[in-house]
Amino acid sequence: MRTAVVTVTGGALRVELVSAESEEGKEFNPEECAFEPETSTPNECGPGPGPIIPEMKELAWGAGSFIVFALLMRVFLYPRLRKGMDARYNSIRDGHEAADAARASARSEVAQYEAAVSAAKADAAKVVDAARATLESERQAQINAANARISAKRDAALADADAARASARGQIEAAVADVVTSAVEAATGKRPDGAVVSRAVADAMSAGVSR
Repeated sequence: MRTAVVTVTGGALRVELVSAESEEGKEFNPEECAFEPETSTPNECGPGPGPIIPEMKELAWGAGSFIVFALLMRVFLYPRLRKGMDARYNSIRDGHEAADAARASARSEVAQYEAAVSAAKADAAKVVDAARATLESERQAQINAANARISAKRDAALADADAARASARGQIEAAVADVVTSAVEAATGKRPDGAVVSRAVADAMSAGVSR
């Protein structure tokens, strides 16, 4: 195994490799490894500590830092973190519960609104049916009253027509009786009885009407 020997001569850096056999029996002295630019004699150093293997003080510092960090996490940081997480979880859970309550309340209000709308529609249908029945009864009453007035007017018109017909018939019978009386008197030279002539004329006219 070779050992690197570093020397500085006149500001120039010099590295020499020395075999391990020549270094046997020498103890490693860190003070002898100081670089002295003024000296021209090289100071030989041993192999020195390993670059990968940590020293005890480094292990102690690392373990102490880890223990301090663990204590800080356990005593201060983790409780605060857990408290914040619990608060956030409780806030989210409260938000979900409030949303569920609002959703249930909205559904209840919608159901009440639909029930109120159904009741209003039923009441409106009842009112419409009652109004329709009232209008129908009033219409029927007005129709009956109009029919009664029409019947009364028709009966009065028939009565007037019958009276006018009777009056005209009486006048016609009287005129026919006068004509018959005059004709009989002119034919026989003798005036007939007016009552007999009137009765005969009435019978003849009644027979003609009946036919």
